[in-house]
Amino acid sequence: MNNSHNSTTGTNVLDTAAANGTFKTFGKAVEQAGLSETLRGPGPFTIFAPTDSAFDKLPAGKLENLMKPENKAELVSILNYHVVSGRKSAADVGKWEAARTINGQSAPIKLVDNKVVIDGAQVTTADIGSSNGVIHGIDKVNLPSATELKQ
Repeated sequence: MNNSHNSTTGTNVLDTAAANGTFKTFGKAVEQAGLSETLRGPGPFTIFAPTDSAFDKLPAGKLENLMKPENKAELVSILNYHVVSGRKSAADVGKWEAARTINGQSAPIKLVDNKVVIDGAQVTTADIGSSNGVIHGIDKVNLPSATELKQ
């Protein structure tokens, strides 16, 4: 049995993101938030994963602050705002007006020039398949509204 075709489909969303190489910060954030086991679980998940350059666009100090143990709840909330239950292609998502994230908040969706935009973040790499879901790379870190976060 030749398993070479399983390079993306045989691994879970988290390991697939890690192998992609443009989601290193996302992977570190998931580890810090304690969500690794969940995202390696059965799913399926649709993850709108901010690229490393998307994380670079955050205000200075924001990411470092989020990575502190005392801010774990906020980090979890933000990461969960990038995850939708089920395996949804960009074409599927593009038909929606909003995505119900596992954070509990809906993220508005628009099609702009045939590209999916979720809460202002454009999908730059669509439909990266994995064993327990699909990843869409996005160019911005979406922040849920502050009312959902404990101050």
